[in-house]
Amino acid sequence: MKNPHKLDSKFAQLLSDLQWRFILLLIPPISLLLFFSITITGDNQFYTYKHNTTTTNRHSPPPPVFHTSNVTENKINWKSELHRSRIAVCLVGGARRFDLTGPSIVENVLKAYPNSDLFLNSPLDADSYKFSLLKSVPRIAGVRISAASHVPETDADVRVLTPKNSPNGIQGLLQYFNLVEGCLTMIQSYQHQHNFTYNWIVRTRVDGYWSSPLSPKLFIPKKYVVPSGSSYGGFNDRFGVGDYTTSVAALSRLSMIPELDTAEFSYLNSESAFQAQLSIRNITCVTSRVVPFCIVSDRRYRFPPKRLGVPVAAISSKGPLNGAKCRPCTPVCSGQCAATVMNWLVRGWSWADDGDGGIQLCDARGKWEDGWPKIFDEVVGRKLAAERKMVWELSESQCVADFEEMRRRTSVWEVASIVNVCGYGSGSVLT
Repeated sequence: MKNPHKLDSKFAQLLSDLQWRFILLLIPPISLLLFFSITITGDNQFYTYKHNTTTTNRHSPPPPVFHTSNVTENKINWKSELHRSRIAVCLVGGARRFDLTGPSIVENVLKAYPNSDLFLNSPLDADSYKFSLLKSVPRIAGVRISAASHVPETDADVRVLTPKNSPNGIQGLLQYFNLVEGCLTMIQSYQHQHNFTYNWIVRTRVDGYWSSPLSPKLFIPKKYVVPSGSSYGGFNDRFGVGDYTTSVAALSRLSMIPELDTAEFSYLNSESAFQAQLSIRNITCVTSRVVPFCIVSDRRYRFPPKRLGVPVAAISSKGPLNGAKCRPCTPVCSGQCAATVMNWLVRGWSWADDGDGGIQLCDARGKWEDGWPKIFDEVVGRKLAAERKMVWELSESQCVADFEEMRRRTSVWEVASIVNVCGYGSGSVLT
């Protein structure tokens, strides 16, 4: 009979050899997993806020198109994927300075994603003729230019919203919310008419100047992306991009007020109401510091700003401005001066980001300075400057022709009279 101790020894040796071979087989896949984990963590440049509630979304989501939420997806492949998806661009607000902002929106948003469909929802005013610039947009799905109407104020509106810091009080907020949600209604009507659902909705403002293209990194499935800063106690609501489900929650600005009232929210400004509606729909909101646009504003602001004040950036500032107020000006404060001003501001309220040292500030206590068109043209370049001049020299007959061209290409057309739009203000030089 063989020695049992020798058998045990041989069996132990065999088991040990098998264990080492098994371990050696596991090393490659584990190493690969660790590599991808470190890569994803290291490249994430976004800050995420999650709001947990028990409220469910009333709107049925479309079937998922993308199967990854990886922010660091290969840029070329991801943009190619976006070019194969359906994107709606919701553009809202009054035309005001669209001669300055419009060409940048066309180049850096609409032409950056040539498969995107434009939806414009704007009140009719003396500047509406400037929308003739949109004739060069690759795809126009819906245009609504109509006289602004009074939005009835309900008891819920008065309880939920505050008139403080709104130029036109609660009515001003309701008018704005109505424009935003009206754009969503146009999109849904178009979808129903053509029997499909958009994968993405980009919402931006008519008065936004874009200094560079909208990045594909801002399209994140199952999350709603907004700029950082200018949050005023909530979320910056000057731009947003999300898939269809998150966008429905974000753009339902007016119809969700009763829900906010039921949830006992009160005394909300636009930004805090925006945060609240995402919260009760359990939408994850992502803020980004790389949204390259600013709001061109004629409003006057104290300089230097108080702790809760509003700094106004020079349109020539380097780096993304994330929807900050701006104007063409000769900067009066930059470098360390600008950093000091921005650090003085209360974070979580006003815009408080020095853009890694690239911010230049205007003294916005008075009107735009003499010679501002030259400053603007030098910043935006020859092509966009030429389009500004073209609008300033636009005749009424050319305006009508441009709008007629747009109408022929547009499925949803809600413009009472092209002649009225063009006769309101075209041919007048803005100074």
